Amino acid sequence: MEKRPRSFYVLTVIFALFVLFLYGPTITIGILSFQGPEGGLTFPMRGVSLNWFHELFQQQAVGDIWGAFRRSFMLGLLVMVTTVVVSVMAGLAFRKKFPGSGILFYLTIASLVIPSILISLGVGLIFNQFGLKVHWATSGFGSQLTWTLPFGLLIMFAVFNRFDKSFEEAARDQGASAWQTVRFVVLPIIAPSLIGVALFGFTLSYDEFARTLLTAGSYNTLPLEIFGMTTNVTTPVVYALGTLTTAFSLLIIGAFLIAAWVMARRRARLGSDAGKGV
Repeated sequence: MEKRPRSFYVLTVIFALFVLFLYGPTITIGILSFQGPEGGLTFPMRGVSLNWFHELFQQQAVGDIWGAFRRSFMLGLLVMVTTVVVSVMAGLAFRKKFPGSGILFYLTIASLVIPSILISLGVGLIFNQFGLKVHWATSGFGSQLTWTLPFGLLIMFAVFNRFDKSFEEAARDQGASAWQTVRFVVLPIIAPSLIGVALFGFTLSYDEFARTLLTAGSYNTLPLEIFGMTTNVTTPVVYALGTLTTAFSLLIIGAFLIAAWVMARRRARLGSDAGKGV
């Protein structure tokens, strides 16, 4: 058996420390959320129980946490759908050069480097200037799109740069219209990438704090509600909320990954059936 060099073990330790640094806080919160009724916010733990998860469902103890969850979930869905639709349309449009396309691209990407709190402040000021109500479903929705759309566009640009146009040409040779070509050829091929864009859109919106801080209006989203809890809740109930929120995020990511896997299997099976038919 070949002996591994010393550098392998050094890099392994460095990688393990990196993973611990990355997930250590989440694991710590998860452990502390299972403290007993007398437990505090730090170690050592005082018993083990589900008490703080029970307390989490007591409305008077933690405020409008479930209302905040519903708002974040609905906002995440709205941002996800909009990000997917606009990203696909922009990706199709940018396949052909048009006047100002370069400027438009860099203006879109520029929102990634502008401090998020300034975006939130700017959107809130614009709504106030025009006499519009600052609300999580309007101004909050718009400010979050400045965060999710650039990621969606970058993914779609990468996808269409590798897209084989011969598939579309073959469809048009068979008499397919432009819409039929997009619907039955382009979209099924890029479907796994669309799932990736949707995942980006939902998770980035669901967890966004800074761009929602000054644009949510009178009703908090979940990140804002959690931040508020850190200032007035001094029990592990906030850890229980963090654990449930993390579990929900992982559930969403798992659902998207399963959907992508199912679609990939379906495409492979259809391709195999088509090959046998030929």
